[in-house]
Amino acid sequence: MTPKTTAAFSRQRLAKRVSEMGRAISRDYAGRTIDVVVMLENSFLFAGDLVREISRPVICHFVRSQMRDVRMGGYERREIFFSAPPTIRGRDVLVVDAVLNTGVTQDFLLKRIEEGRPRSLRLAVLFDKPEARKVDLQPAYTGFAAASKEWVGYGLSGKGGLDRNLPYVTVKGKRLRSDGQRRKSGARRASRG
Repeated sequence: MTPKTTAAFSRQRLAKRVSEMGRAISRDYAGRTIDVVVMLENSFLFAGDLVREISRPVICHFVRSQMRDVRMGGYERREIFFSAPPTIRGRDVLVVDAVLNTGVTQDFLLKRIEEGRPRSLRLAVLFDKPEARKVDLQPAYTGFAAASKEWVGYGLSGKGGLDRNLPYVTVKGKRLRSDGQRRKSGARRASRG
């Protein structure tokens, strides 16, 4: 039997903070339409909840990053590729991501979006880990300043993409016992049919 652990960020705590962020964004963008650019894949649940809390008109766009290591001239380097960014000239753009660690990926995307000449460009993140930062980047909106732990739940995936559906956020490998028990009983019921 595994020991019972507690969620680092409960469903209620997440909902309260996301609602507060939505109100702040609504206030800051008063009278304007917001082009929200969601970085997939970890951000989909956070972004969905966040845009529902924004009381301004919102247009959603989705980008996916892909990283690969390439060898050039005897050196190995990491390259970041994004799906095509939206056309945003003269528009108010809010990039949404779940976790800001080193900031390299977000910084790269923000610079790419800036090339399209938006009227404004801001970043909103659920978790900010400033001690891991490798670039000079500060989000305009932050849910929580967090330690450099590997989180799962609320869209953040564990091994093999598991645990994104957990309604809370916990440290990787620390699934709540009651959640695991519900999942097992649900699996048995599903197999009877």
